[in-house]
Amino acid sequence: MSLVTVDLNERNPVRAAPSEETRGSPLAAPLLRIWRRRYLFATIFVLVFGLAVTALTLIMPQYVASGSVIVAEAEPGAHNASMAWIQKIGDPADIESQILVIRSPRLLRLAIDSGLATSVLAECRYAAGGGKPGPISEKKEAACTKLTADRNALVEYLQKRYTVISSGRSRIITIGYRSPLPEVAQTMANALIDAFLDDQREAQASSRKAASDWLHTEINQLDASIRDDETRIQTFRRRKGLLKGTNAPISAERLTSISQQLAAAEASKADAAARLGEIESRGGRGAETAPAVLSSPTIVSLKQQLSGVAAQLANQGTSLGANHPAIRALTTERASLRQRIDQEIRNVAQGLRKTYDASSALAQSLRAQLETAKTEAASAMDDEASIEGMVRNAEIKRTRYADLVKRAGELETERRILTGSTRLVSLAELPQEPFSPKAVPFLAGGFVLAGVLAAAAALLRDFTDQRVRNPAQLMAGTGTPVFAQLPSLEASGLVGRLADRRRELDLPEALERARVDPVMQTVLRNLHAHLVLAGGGASRLVLVTSSKPREGKSFTAFALAAVGAAGGRRVLVVECDLRRPNYDASLGLGRGPGLVGVLRGEVSPADAVIATGRYDVIPAGTPTSDSTDLLMSGRMAEFLRWSRRYDLVLLDSPPTSLLMDAAMLARNVDGVLCCARYGRSQLSDIVETVKNLRQAGGTVLGIAMTMVRSSRQPTYDVMQLPQPRTAGAA
Repeated sequence: MSLVTVDLNERNPVRAAPSEETRGSPLAAPLLRIWRRRYLFATIFVLVFGLAVTALTLIMPQYVASGSVIVAEAEPGAHNASMAWIQKIGDPADIESQILVIRSPRLLRLAIDSGLATSVLAECRYAAGGGKPGPISEKKEAACTKLTADRNALVEYLQKRYTVISSGRSRIITIGYRSPLPEVAQTMANALIDAFLDDQREAQASSRKAASDWLHTEINQLDASIRDDETRIQTFRRRKGLLKGTNAPISAERLTSISQQLAAAEASKADAAARLGEIESRGGRGAETAPAVLSSPTIVSLKQQLSGVAAQLANQGTSLGANHPAIRALTTERASLRQRIDQEIRNVAQGLRKTYDASSALAQSLRAQLETAKTEAASAMDDEASIEGMVRNAEIKRTRYADLVKRAGELETERRILTGSTRLVSLAELPQEPFSPKAVPFLAGGFVLAGVLAAAAALLRDFTDQRVRNPAQLMAGTGTPVFAQLPSLEASGLVGRLADRRRELDLPEALERARVDPVMQTVLRNLHAHLVLAGGGASRLVLVTSSKPREGKSFTAFALAAVGAAGGRRVLVVECDLRRPNYDASLGLGRGPGLVGVLRGEVSPADAVIATGRYDVIPAGTPTSDSTDLLMSGRMAEFLRWSRRYDLVLLDSPPTSLLMDAAMLARNVDGVLCCARYGRSQLSDIVETVKNLRQAGGTVLGIAMTMVRSSRQPTYDVMQLPQPRTAGAA
C-alpha cells in the first residue's frame, strides 16, 4: 500500500476501480443494491403486504353453492329408443337450449314464487352493511326493499349472480349461485334447481296424475274419518275419566299419588312431634341443647354473641367494679341476648307445633281423598271394556289409510319415472369455504407484488441516491485519493448498537470510544502518516473541513491530534468556526478570548492556547458574525506563521457549503483534508467542495470517509493510492 502523496497536477485523472456490483453473476449487482436498501425494501414490502392483508380482511367473502342436473336422459324402461331420442342425447344444441331455459326470466320468476324474497332481502342488507351486524341507512334499506318488491329488478339482479354451465361434453348442467352468505347461496341454488325440475315434470305430466289425485282425495277423506273417531274416543275417555297418564290411566296414577302424599304427610307429622317433644321434655335452659334448637342459625349466632359478652365480663370484672358503666352495659347486653335466645326457642317450638298441626290436617284430608280415588278406579275399569270396540274400528281405518298412502306413493313414483327426462344429480351443499377471495392465492399475489414493488423502490432509490458509500465514488468524482475510512463507533452488544442508532455521539464520548478502539486507532495512524509524509516531515498546517455540518470533521481533527501527540509531536488544534463555536461547550474548555481575541488583537496567540495534556487547543472564543473578514485579515496570517512552531496544526473550519471561511483559509495552509460522512454526504457536494477549494488556491491532500459501518464496508484499511508511472513522478 502506497502512502506517497501524488501531485495532482502531474498525474492522470484517477479512474474508479471496478466496484463489487459489476462482478459475479448478473443478479449480483441488483441484489447488492437491494441489500444496501434493505430497510427501504422491508418498509415497502411490509406496507404493501400489509395492504394486501388488510384488503383480504375488508373484501367481503363470496360463497358459491352449486348443484347438478342431467338432461336428455334415456327414457327408463325404453330398451329400444327411437332414432330421434338417440340423436337428442348429447346434442350440444339441446344442452345449450336447456341452459337458456334455466336462465330465462320465466324460470327465475317460478323460483322467486317459492319464497326467495326473504333470502334476497337478507343478502342485500348484509352487503349494504359491509358484512357487519347492525342497522343500515334508510336509503340502503329502501333500495333493498324496492329490489324485493320489483319482480323485474329482482330477476335482473338474480341473472347476474346465477351461473349455469355445462360440464364438458356431458349432459350434466351445473347450477350455482354466488352470495356473501353461504346459507343464501345454498337456498338460491336449490330453489332454481327445484324450479327447473318441477317445470320439466309439469311439461311431461301423464294420465297417472289423475289417479294420484283420486287417491289423495280418498286419503284425505279417510284421514278426516280417522280424526273424528279419535276425537270421539278421547271425548268418551274425558267424560268417563279414562284419560291416560304417563304409565297408566289417570285414576290409577291419582290413587298412587294420593297414597304417596299421605305417607309423606304422616312422616312429616311424626318428625314434627318428635322435635317438639324434645323441646318440651327438656324445658327451661335445657331446651337450648335440643337438636331442633341447635339447628337454628339465629340461636347459634346469639349464643356466640353471649359467649363473647361473658368473656368480656370475665376479663373486665377483675379490673373494674360491678357499678362501672362498661360492666353494667355488658350485663345489660348479656340479659338482652339471653331474652332473645329464650324468645327464639319459643319461636322454634311454635313453628314445630304449627308444622305438626298442618301435617295432621293434611293427612286427614288425604285419607278422605284416598277413599274417593279407590271408588273412581273401580268404576274406570268397567268403562275401559266399553271403549275397546271404538278403538278396533279406528285401527281398521288406519290400516286402510296406510295402504292407500303406500299405493299413492308408488303411483307418484311411477309417474315421476315415466314422465321425467331430466333428473337431479345433486343438490347444492352449504359451502364451507369462500369461493373468493382465496386466502392463499390472494396472499401469494400480495407477497409477490410486495416483493416486486419493494425491489423496484429499493433499486430506484439506489440508482437515484448519490450519497457517498465507497471510495471509488469519491476518487472518480473528485480525482482525490481517499486517505482513510474511519469506522463508525458503536457500543458493544446488541442493545448498545440499537441505542446508538437512535442518537449521535457527542464529541467527548466519540473521542473516548476512538481511544480504546484498535481498528479506529490503526486507521487514524495511517491517516496521520498520509498527512506527515505529504509534507516531507516538516511542520504542517492542515485545514480539516467538510461540505455540510455533522460530517465528522471536528472528531477527525481531535482524533488526529491525539495520534500525533502520542507519536511525540507537538500538535495544535484551532477552532476556526467563529460563528458557531462549540469547543467550549462540548469539551468543557471554558469561555475565553480564543481565536477571535487573537484576531482582534486583544490577546497574544500564546495566551489563547489551552493545554489539554497531550495537545494544545485554541477555541474560537466569543461568536462573531464577521468571521470571514477576521480570517482574511493580516492578523490571521501572522497567527498562522506563529503556529508553525508546532509540528502539526489542525484548523477546524466551518462547512464549505455555508460560508467562505474554509476557502479563505485553504490558500494559507499546506493542505486540506476533506471529510465525507458515509451514507449521508452527497457526492455532488463533495465534488463541489473540492472544486471550490482548488479554485481558491488550496491544495486538497485527500479525503477521509467518516462513520463507515462494518456491515456496509468490507474493510477499514486505507484505500490504495494510484501508483506513479515513474520514480521521477514520485
